[in-house]
Amino acid sequence: MAERLLLVGFGNMGQALVNGWLGHGREARTIAVVDPRPEALAAAAALGIAASADWPAAGREQSADVVVLAVKPAQLEDVLQHYRILSGRSLFLSIAAGKTIAGLAAVLGAEAAIVRAMPNTPAAIGRGVTALCSNDHVTADRRALCTTLMSAIGSVEWLDDERSMDAVTAVSGSGPAYVLLLIECLIDAGQQLGLDQALAARLAVGTVAGTGLYAEQSDADAAELRHAVTSPGGTTEAALDVLMSEGQLAELMGRAVRAAAKRSGELSSE
Repeated sequence: MAERLLLVGFGNMGQALVNGWLGHGREARTIAVVDPRPEALAAAAALGIAASADWPAAGREQSADVVVLAVKPAQLEDVLQHYRILSGRSLFLSIAAGKTIAGLAAVLGAEAAIVRAMPNTPAAIGRGVTALCSNDHVTADRRALCTTLMSAIGSVEWLDDERSMDAVTAVSGSGPAYVLLLIECLIDAGQQLGLDQALAARLAVGTVAGTGLYAEQSDADAAELRHAVTSPGGTTEAALDVLMSEGQLAELMGRAVRAAAKRSGELSSE
């Protein structure tokens, strides 16, 4: 783990990455952070990470093996201008949502080695899911390095075609919000039945968290697991009759995911 990492942007995802790297044994001296915000610099210092508010100076001084781009999508083009000097020798790993490899290469140069990543928010506790894709300038060794870097915050999936990234964004990138909405709905329903809010919240959160882990650790697929816990004529079947009536939930979820994928495609072209 001697690769020199330059992390540009130290918000929630940047901090999740650094915490993951440190937790997996990477030495703080191999990481440098660039972020102009005082609170970000303070957070980096608390972890023993060298940090700078100066975009261009840090980029030239570090001569990083990997430049991890963790800034907001609207900032990315301006930030990239400062790091073109590293194109050709550094690997660029971007987690900026909606920004394509072609868009990055248009600024960094056609020969730049670029990996695009889409992590999700459970990365904050090391349980994220990250999809990755790369251009042809990324070697097998560098792909393996990116797998190692992103595995520090959860599981990793490589895509053969970048066009799949819109679907990935819609399913796993935005997916935590769908699950959180489900938790909200369960809490509200529990309260309507007379449970106090705190108890309803514990029941809903614990049920969703436990069921996700159960599904992850089982060899059966989700449909099989659902059938196994649905007794004929029981309470679960009564609820599912409502949720699955005329395919309502499936149709609604499909519409939602398609809307997210469509918006992801629109953002990629903006």
